[in-house]
Amino acid sequence: MEKNSTKWYLLAFLGCVWGSSFILMQFGLKGVSAIQLGSLRILFAAGFLFLVGGKEIAKIPLYKWKYIALTSIFGTFVPAFLFAIALSKIDGSVSAILNSLTPLNTLLVGMFFFGLDVQRRQIFGVIIGFVGCALLVLSGSEANTTENYYYAILIVIASIFYGINVNLIKKYLSDLKPLTISTGNFVVMFVPALIVLYFTGFFEIVGQEKVQNSLGYIAVLGIIGTGLSNILFFKLIQLSSPVFASSVTYIIPLVAIFLGSLFMNETLTLLQIAGALIVLIGVYFSSRK
Repeated sequence: MEKNSTKWYLLAFLGCVWGSSFILMQFGLKGVSAIQLGSLRILFAAGFLFLVGGKEIAKIPLYKWKYIALTSIFGTFVPAFLFAIALSKIDGSVSAILNSLTPLNTLLVGMFFFGLDVQRRQIFGVIIGFVGCALLVLSGSEANTTENYYYAILIVIASIFYGINVNLIKKYLSDLKPLTISTGNFVVMFVPALIVLYFTGFFEIVGQEKVQNSLGYIAVLGIIGTGLSNILFFKLIQLSSPVFASSVTYIIPLVAIFLGSLFMNETLTLLQIAGALIVLIGVYFSSRK
């Protein structure tokens, strides 16, 4: 019973944190480029994890490092840049909604490549959640006709990468502690992210006021929205199933839309509210065994 309630608490917390990440990215992009934001997000998260989990690195068996590297690429490194680039062109709420394709992609990747045992009600729940997301997309596109929706494909690609990541962790890394996995991931990513940041010319503009303002938002994004959240997400995967864990992406749009209406003067329509309710129903069914 305690295990069951814990996974719901983790799901709700991660939904709120990652739902807030879209506004933090939008604020961060006011002072830095998309590539710089992606790199800085990784570096701030890495610094946090090295402090709290540095001793965990030695606990990773040598043969597991290939899976650590794969999950770092699919779960954080590439998506960090894809989201940053997409958010430089499309609305945060739209990005959060499209990110809700993750459970569907987790299910499909799991079925076709990882032998995931999926029950009919889980498939039903994913479909319901997808319908709710579609309603949110339709209502959002009516109100945001000036956005470049070609960049939305980057979010779709990121959701596929997340689906691969969740299945990799569940199959190959479930015996490692969440903190161990997270720290190992950022050991792999730290140097590549630093190299990318260097070649963007960031260190030549770091003294500018708008850049320093952005760094505050990106620090919160990296430390809480990436570092801490990665640990909790891996814990959620271990406590539940890949499909349930990826269902967090159904909650993210609700938070993103609410914050968008609060800070960006966006309005919620009746159709969006209906879509949000359908999304929550989908989360319920996809989590049932």
